[in-house]
Amino acid sequence: MSSPQIPNQPFILVDGSSYLFRAYYAPPHLTNSAGEPTGAIYGVVNMLRSLLNQYHPTHMAVVFDAKGTTFRNDMYAEYKANRPPMPDDLRSQIKPLHAIIRAMGLPLISIEGVEADDVIGTLAQQAAQEGRTTLISTGDKDMAQLVNEHVILINTMTNTVLDEAAVPEKYGVRPDQMIDFLALMGDSSDNIPGLPGVGEKTALAMLAGMDSIENMLANPDKVAELSFRGAKTMPAKLKEHRDILLLSKELATIKLDVELDLKPEQLILAEPDDERLAELYKQCEFRRWLGELLEKGEQSAEHAGAGHAAKALETGMDKAEGVNGNGKDKDARDANSAANATSSAASAGNAAENSTALAPIDRSRYVTITDKDTFSDWLKRLQQADYFAIDTETTSIDYMEAELVGISFAVAPGEAAYVPLMHQDLDGSQQLDRDWVLAQMKPLLEDAKPQKIGQHIKYDMHVFRRYGIRVRGIFNDTMLASYVLNSTSSRHDMDTLSLQHLGHKTIAYEDVAGKGSKQKRFDEVSIAQAAPYAAEDADITLRLHEVLWPRVLAEGRLQEVLRELELPLIPILAMMERRGVQVDADQLAKQSQEITKELAEIEKDAFEIAGEPFNLNSTKQLQSILFEQLGLPVKKKTPKGAPSTAEEVLQELALDYPLPDLILRHRGLAKLKSTYTDKLPRMIKAQTGRIHTSYHQAVTATGRLSSTDPNLQNIPIRNEAGRRVRKAFIAPQGYKVVAIDYSQIELRIMAHLSQSKGLLEAFARGRDIHKATAAEVFSVPLEEVTSEQRRRAKAVNFGLIYGMSAFGLARQLDISRNDAQHYMNVYFERFPGVQDYMERTRKQASAQGYVETIFGRRLYLPEINARNAMRRNAAERAAINAPMQGSAADIMKKAMLDVAAWLKDPSNVAEGDVFLTMQVHDELVFEIRADKVDTYVPKLVAVMEQAVTLDVPLIADAGIGDNWDEAH
Repeated sequence: MSSPQIPNQPFILVDGSSYLFRAYYAPPHLTNSAGEPTGAIYGVVNMLRSLLNQYHPTHMAVVFDAKGTTFRNDMYAEYKANRPPMPDDLRSQIKPLHAIIRAMGLPLISIEGVEADDVIGTLAQQAAQEGRTTLISTGDKDMAQLVNEHVILINTMTNTVLDEAAVPEKYGVRPDQMIDFLALMGDSSDNIPGLPGVGEKTALAMLAGMDSIENMLANPDKVAELSFRGAKTMPAKLKEHRDILLLSKELATIKLDVELDLKPEQLILAEPDDERLAELYKQCEFRRWLGELLEKGEQSAEHAGAGHAAKALETGMDKAEGVNGNGKDKDARDANSAANATSSAASAGNAAENSTALAPIDRSRYVTITDKDTFSDWLKRLQQADYFAIDTETTSIDYMEAELVGISFAVAPGEAAYVPLMHQDLDGSQQLDRDWVLAQMKPLLEDAKPQKIGQHIKYDMHVFRRYGIRVRGIFNDTMLASYVLNSTSSRHDMDTLSLQHLGHKTIAYEDVAGKGSKQKRFDEVSIAQAAPYAAEDADITLRLHEVLWPRVLAEGRLQEVLRELELPLIPILAMMERRGVQVDADQLAKQSQEITKELAEIEKDAFEIAGEPFNLNSTKQLQSILFEQLGLPVKKKTPKGAPSTAEEVLQELALDYPLPDLILRHRGLAKLKSTYTDKLPRMIKAQTGRIHTSYHQAVTATGRLSSTDPNLQNIPIRNEAGRRVRKAFIAPQGYKVVAIDYSQIELRIMAHLSQSKGLLEAFARGRDIHKATAAEVFSVPLEEVTSEQRRRAKAVNFGLIYGMSAFGLARQLDISRNDAQHYMNVYFERFPGVQDYMERTRKQASAQGYVETIFGRRLYLPEINARNAMRRNAAERAAINAPMQGSAADIMKKAMLDVAAWLKDPSNVAEGDVFLTMQVHDELVFEIRADKVDTYVPKLVAVMEQAVTLDVPLIADAGIGDNWDEAH
């Protein structure tokens, strides 16, 4: 079949209903941890993302069937009467799918009384009349009747494209014959009767000889002369069933004149609502897509630090690095094999490497160890091995509460074993005593040799630590190896990596423990079911190591990132997580009460301005109040043409009008209350009286750590309400909270990377960098720089780090675009090294597909050579920023390692004097004995400042207080 040429940025119409059903019945049948089905959602959204990435449309619509009957039911009461009702687990996916599509910024259409086909046909007809090429994305063959010189079909699930020439190749008839073809055969799924006794071959023969149904009905006797089986009986059938045939044709004909409010030119893609998308992806547990938003949100957060109104995403990333009810992420809930990995010309995951596999996986070779002799034999094998893979099975995803149920290990591909320890369902088997097994394994696990390999091994270290075992000798973590090779790739969980690198689908946790409310804890799973699943964990981990480790070693400096930063950091993070932080529950409860009062006062003020009570969280009511009753200017419209109330719109309106400002304050306080002041007290562990976050190494594209449960990164610090939350993070009795923060680290990295003489000199002399920049940009002596000039220079400094345009700078500073461009031009004249660095970086990124940090971490940019200018420009801005943000992350990790090493030396610190408790952005937070603060703080500052050597000094500022806010 020929490959039709599709023009750039076609008008795309998506048959949402067709894909919804196809995705529902196609594997994998995904669910989230709450047991809610998500497979159909994933399939449709994945297809939409594919279309967007491939064609970069500016105009598009996703069309779904509406509820209820259509005009075809009026024509023929039996139309689709045989169809079974929609399955409940498909119906439940429609609402979240529609929400995701809208949050993606895609126009969504559903018209009562007609089918999606009719809406698509009408829009395609309108576009064709304008001479515009329409690409209809569908899996429905009925749509082939719409194909003409302006309309092309694409089936993204089979990667099939049909134009006028391809339709006859596929179906044997021209597009204009498709209606007759369908009418003759009938359609059992739609209950279109058709002509009795006519199947595909007969219909093709009849149309080949007579061309159309009209010709057949006008000359039925001529049909008898055609050479196909049963031709002699056709004239009588045509006469007898004439009305049925014409009805069938009418039912099969797609309507082209549906009354629509929107025309093709109005179906414009809007900017995605990333915050809403993050909430929905989190709910569905589409973690790879959520990770992409997190990286975007991190950049937004940094923009906010530069004075932008942009807001950081709070994605939660619940157990993002891979733990579920058995202690490991083995569900691949949003994975769709290696085909969905992020592509890049220079990506570490080439197809040939992705297909690499070791020996075929034969689970029958796995051993279940239930007696001491067998265990002793295996223990000797482990002791004699150079390295082995190890994994734990537990009762909980919470590392502070997880109890050990069993241990698995592998010494070679296919040579794996499981030791059940606490299964309730013994199914006739026995199991060894847990304390005895742990006592036997303790020397092995605490020795540096043999070396250990794990997948998200930090979790396993927590589990063993609960039983008094400090795991040492970590050789590799396959999750981190994958992450270091390509941080912008798909998920780094075991299931995804197994599919991608071994071509093997692992046993899903649901397969052994069930789903939803009936899902068992792992100790409730029988040993017979648990053993192959658990042993496979260790086997796959070892196999992944055999594939990934050589690739890391072959990538030069990447091995240093893995071996000298990521792997040594694991025990440091585990130590911090175990220590936790202390919060004042009573203070948080008081804050919740205060916020409740503030929210009520804001509502009262809002009602007074509006002249009536309304729901501040209702978009529809807010649109009515703001734009109809108060007559505020419409800054932006939704895809349906309604005035937008998105956050950036309200922020712009809040500059001139009081009600949008109240709405924003209300939203911020409500979120703070639900996320922190209400939630944190419930997260305090009874056994420690503290809260324990989880730090994740394999989430962000830049290498920055993220945290969840609670998310410490997103507690706002630029408003009083957020600072009050930090006040509740308190020091234990006899201690102080000490926060040590790197000063302007990304600007210092910019100076180092760009080698700009002006910036290097300013930092070397310890000048206020923003004041020094203002002196250059505004051509005034340093001592005469005003606070307003410094503010503007600061915006320029930080804006350039993020590749800000003159338009963006103008909006931020509320100045003309010409003035903003003038500032930038003068800046580049005074600091030409910065502009040279930016241009050099863009070219390098375009040529090799990635940029690097100072430490050699690679940051891939899949869209650096995208045809769509907007996407390409965004990738270029990321290319400029990523080396700075990534280098800052690497420096922070190096500082954490140096600090931990310094604290470990008893000649430096007495036991119990200093604890490292948190890492947030460019800051480390400690608990230090109050009477030793003056002794330790200067030394810790020195350790952090000496973590790396740049061409400018690293400066760390320390703050001390009884709570985190005072110390920051």
